[in-house]
Amino acid sequence: MNSVPEALKTRAYVAPFAVFMGFTLLWQFGGPFLEWDHPAAAWWRRAPEQWLYPVQAIVCFALVIWWRKAIDWDWKWKPAAWGILFGVLGILCWLAPTMAADRLPGGPDAWFGHPSWPWYRYLLGIDARPEGFNPGVVFSPDSWSWLAALALRFFRAVVVVALVEELFWRGYLMRLMVNLDHPWKVPFGTNTWKAYWVTTLCFMAVHQPVDYCGAFIYGSLAYLLAVWQKNLCAVIIMHAVANALLGWAALEWGKYGLW
Repeated sequence: MNSVPEALKTRAYVAPFAVFMGFTLLWQFGGPFLEWDHPAAAWWRRAPEQWLYPVQAIVCFALVIWWRKAIDWDWKWKPAAWGILFGVLGILCWLAPTMAADRLPGGPDAWFGHPSWPWYRYLLGIDARPEGFNPGVVFSPDSWSWLAALALRFFRAVVVVALVEELFWRGYLMRLMVNLDHPWKVPFGTNTWKAYWVTTLCFMAVHQPVDYCGAFIYGSLAYLLAVWQKNLCAVIIMHAVANALLGWAALEWGKYGLW
């Protein structure tokens, strides 16, 4: 663990995530005021998420770069390789219910009831989710604008989200639950039941209800990887791989609500 003031380390691990969540809350509660769904509206008014998400990603990435020297990266090939495998496994568990339900004879409605009664479908993680981040809504497919929006979306999901979330969840909160007074005296990957439940349930809670089951399984796998490999880069790589595959699935299946 590098020798930097604890207050600086806390900012480095927590502030990028806090700013990221601030942008997310701005969109959730301020979206209706930012959005003007009208044929005469410019693209940045009809779909403000197309510029708000890239700004969020750039600002949060800049914060990580700014405080990079206060972070114990510990990049190693073997933990990174395990991160790739866990990322594939984690996102398969996340997507498996929807993948299986879509391939049932008659589709999910024939087996799980109409989505107007969604509580058990949500519990299983089954939902069509056609609406979400889709640059094709405002940009012509395969245009430079469309490609730029898509590239920025993947940059946000694969790089920025993986960094800011893992720095906070497994890098800081997991330690904090072991030692509330001196979290930076706790080695990365130290295991307690309190750390597991708080970290995993909080990680689950920041996702959509339909993703609770997948997020809980994924969070448990990420916790296991952190405890086993005791390496921050492993869980960052896991998150990056999982989000890359999630983005591919959203585009391939037209389920833009996945990301």
